[in-house]
Amino acid sequence: MRAKTAVVLGAQWGDEGKGKIVDVLSERFSAVARYSGGHNAGHTVIAGGQKFVLQLVPCGVLRAGCKGVIGNGVVLDPLAFLDEVERLRKLGVNVDGQLFVSNRAQVILPYHRMIELAAEHAPGRLKIGTTSKGIGPAYEDKMARSGLRIVDLLQPGLLKTHIESACAEKNAIAHALFGTDPLDPARMYDEYAAAAERVRPFVTDTGRMLHGILADGGSIMFEGAQGTMLDIDHGTYPFVTSSSATAGGAATGTGVGPTAIGTVISVTKAYVTRVGEGPFPTEIHEPVGDLLRARGNEYGAVTGRPRRCGWLDIPLLRYSNQTNGAEWLVVTKLDVLDELAEIPVCTGYETGGKVTDEIPADVTGLEAIKPRYTTLKGWQEPTVGITEFDRLPKAAREYLSFQERESGARIGMISTGPDRDQAIVLPEFAAALEAMHVRG
Repeated sequence: MRAKTAVVLGAQWGDEGKGKIVDVLSERFSAVARYSGGHNAGHTVIAGGQKFVLQLVPCGVLRAGCKGVIGNGVVLDPLAFLDEVERLRKLGVNVDGQLFVSNRAQVILPYHRMIELAAEHAPGRLKIGTTSKGIGPAYEDKMARSGLRIVDLLQPGLLKTHIESACAEKNAIAHALFGTDPLDPARMYDEYAAAAERVRPFVTDTGRMLHGILADGGSIMFEGAQGTMLDIDHGTYPFVTSSSATAGGAATGTGVGPTAIGTVISVTKAYVTRVGEGPFPTEIHEPVGDLLRARGNEYGAVTGRPRRCGWLDIPLLRYSNQTNGAEWLVVTKLDVLDELAEIPVCTGYETGGKVTDEIPADVTGLEAIKPRYTTLKGWQEPTVGITEFDRLPKAAREYLSFQERESGARIGMISTGPDRDQAIVLPEFAAALEAMHVRG
């Protein structure tokens, strides 16, 4: 019998609409667990006309009875976490007793932000396009075994010693490299010792909790942050995030073993977007790119930065599905393409006079490839709010069938608008989800 678990993640560079999909599917799960990233992620959910922008908190908390878990693979800024919790409380979301933080998660402190901000803007340095929230430096400290974990944050003596030692080192480095003014360790300690007491009620051994849920017959959704092509190992390095955004990160980032992963659900837009720097083979430089940005409201949920828009890239999607072992594909923002008479789809690359569908490992190779397009017929009919596959225009169905056939994963769901109810769930996918559903 397959485990009642599913990983939901982004197929490209994030912003695929995972927030809505996790929210829609979460009613079938006992818990939703975030396994990577930090508050640089932004998941937008619209429920009942109300808009929620979640950064650290898993989307499951918007469903009564569904636990939200922040796993050990996440880096957590205590102040950002507490701000988000207060915003949710004001919106009527019950977070107390429903939201949990791993005692093994790493802590982001002000010197992480200081170093990332200074490094990103230093003359001559390669600009990655980070959000400058301290994510990367926090992961650096984790791997250097010099980081602070949540369990340590809750011990005042250890916290004080750590901050004093870290500030002495980080202040010296930042000043020497970037001319940055030093941070005050005493002030930092007072602020974070106070924050620690407000974080304390949420902290537990979440790995043990998740194992207990499965042992009791419950179900878990693992919520990915960012997207596959931002994964530290498998993405467009070095223009990537600092954590494992692929399905493999769900095991290391929560403490639930890989054999307990039941299925992987990959989320892709009907086109592709990217925020920040880095290679983007199918990026659109013509006015139609501006049309997609306007129709899709393609601006970062956290940063507000305009997203770069491009055509669907089949080799990239196939690579993503292969890397994640994706069984199911969810297609979002189909309605954004409604006005187009023709829709190009990248089906291969040309490089050095040769045709290939291989994804180059290096940035230079990615920047040098020339996409080869197949042009599909558009439908030029509204698809917003359609909830039955057969009611989609014929050309829209053919577009989706082409995407499914070429990508190596089955389409299980199509989003036709931002609200929870604006979606098509196909019968086989519905049956697979029903097998995971735990009735109270």
